[in-house]
Amino acid sequence: MIDLRVRERPDLRPTAAAAASNGQTDIVLMARGLSFWYGDTQVLDGIEIDVPGRQVTAIIGPSGCGKSTFLRCFNRMNELVPGTRVEGAVVFGGRQINDRAVDPVEVRRRIGMVFQKPNPFPKSIYDNVAYGPRVNGFRGSMDDIVESSLRRAALWNEVKDDLKKSGLALSGGQQQRLCIARALAVEPDVLLMDEPCSALDPIATTRIEDLIRELCEQLTIVIVTHNMQQAARVSDRTAFFTVTDAGCGILVEHSETQKLFTSPADERTEAYITGRFG
Repeated sequence: MIDLRVRERPDLRPTAAAAASNGQTDIVLMARGLSFWYGDTQVLDGIEIDVPGRQVTAIIGPSGCGKSTFLRCFNRMNELVPGTRVEGAVVFGGRQINDRAVDPVEVRRRIGMVFQKPNPFPKSIYDNVAYGPRVNGFRGSMDDIVESSLRRAALWNEVKDDLKKSGLALSGGQQQRLCIARALAVEPDVLLMDEPCSALDPIATTRIEDLIRELCEQLTIVIVTHNMQQAARVSDRTAFFTVTDAGCGILVEHSETQKLFTSPADERTEAYITGRFG
């Protein structure tokens, strides 16, 4: 478990709008007043959002609005880049995780990530999936973990007879599902997905989208996508980001996906989803 004391505690309660729209749904992730800089360049300004558990939340918006940067704030991947700075709170399980006292390795174990381009390790399929549990000192049956993770990623039936085969020898769609299996092997609570289908063909994209809908029955998913049709197909809630004249990303609105696409509350959202800008 992550254990920390919050130095400055902002209002960490779900917003009234989120609470009303989500009923009794637990809020798993929250951002409060989240701002982010690469060096002297501010990329995000004052983001406030609640992410409900066991749902898919999609992040959409024009290029350069900080969608991927925001996603990586949820598991502290951004701090691997020198010269970055974050202000505000990112809260997971009721604890602020962007406090330096929190172990980022533990954060990334519980909040996994799948990247835009499939990035399997230059190892066998088996060793790709087993890597995380081994690093974390897992002492149970590794065979069971590998099989379970590949099944959850809808890949087991395609590779069960070739587990010693290099992960790099798989097709692009299979490699992406292998990366998902690798993330699932350490039993995360949340899975972040940064445009996971942008490098895939339509058939592979459909398989990943079907998998996302299946996985959200077990864990919370946040997906960044440039494809609004994909957001409409796979997500329960959608957040629209845009970029200010100063080049800083802001959150315009966040609501149930159907509502956002059919009755957006902000004219900037409507202009984006109807293709008038972005």
